[in-house]
Amino acid sequence: MLYRAFFALPKSIKGVDGKPVNALLGTANLILRELEVHPSRAVVLCFGPDAADYRVELYEPYHAERPPVPDELAPQFADAPAFFDAFGWTSAIATDLEADDVMGSLARAEADAGGEALLMTGDRDLFQCVGDRVKVLYVRTGGKGAEVVDEADVVRRYGIPASVVPDFIALRGDPSDGLPGAKGIGEKTAADLLRRHGSLEAAIEGAIRERPARVSGALIDGADDLRTFKDIATLRPFPVERPPDRPTDYAGAAAAARERGMNRLAERLEKLAAA
Repeated sequence: MLYRAFFALPKSIKGVDGKPVNALLGTANLILRELEVHPSRAVVLCFGPDAADYRVELYEPYHAERPPVPDELAPQFADAPAFFDAFGWTSAIATDLEADDVMGSLARAEADAGGEALLMTGDRDLFQCVGDRVKVLYVRTGGKGAEVVDEADVVRRYGIPASVVPDFIALRGDPSDGLPGAKGIGEKTAADLLRRHGSLEAAIEGAIRERPARVSGALIDGADDLRTFKDIATLRPFPVERPPDRPTDYAGAAAAARERGMNRLAERLEKLAAA
C-alpha cells in the first residue's frame, strides 16, 4: 500500500519538515475508505523484507529486477508503524519473512478462531489464502475502492480453486517476482493442467502422457525448477497472535496527521472523532 500510494500521489505532498508524506497519507486514506465499507474489529499492517532470504536462496533471480526503495519513500516506511499506531491500528513486523507471509498467518489465525479476515493487497499471490472465512480486498490500479475476492471469484478468474494458486503461479510464472514459469505454458494451459490433475506434482507425474509434446517436455525438463517456484509462491507460516479488538482512534489519528503536516486529513479525522 505504501508503494502504491507513493507512486499514485505527488511527492510535493510534504510534512512540516519538508519531506514527502504522500505514501503515509495515501495509505491512511485507502484503509479509512475500506473501513467505511467493511467495519472491522482490528486493523493490522504487515511489514517484512522485500525478498526473504529463504526465497532468494531457493532461486537467486527472485525479485532481482525490482528497483531499490526510493529515497523519499524509505523515511515514510520507517515512520509508518508509529504513525498508524496512533490510529489504534497494529503493526506486525517480520525480519525473516515477507509481509504476505505475515498476512496469511494472521488470516489463518483469525479463521481458526471462528472469525473472518479481509486481506487488503494489490498482490494476487494472496488469493491462495481465500476460503470460507478469508477474502481478499484487491486494490486495483485506478479503481475506486477495493474489490472483494472470494473463492468463486478465484475460480472465475483462473479456473482453479484458491488452494492451488501456488501451483498455478509456478506453471504460469510471475514476472513481478522474477519467476519464469514453465517454458511455453501460459495461463490457460496452466489452469487446464491443474483442473485435470489437481496439483503441480500430479501434472509432473503425468507429463509423459501430455500432448502437445512441448507441454510434456516443459513439465519433464523443468520439473525441479517448477517445484522450486511453487515453494517460493507458497506462503510460509509465521507465529502470530490474534490482535485484540482496537477501534480506530480518530482523535489520536488526527493528532498524528497534524503533527506530520497532513492538515486536511487531520480535519476529517477530527470531525469523525467528534461524531
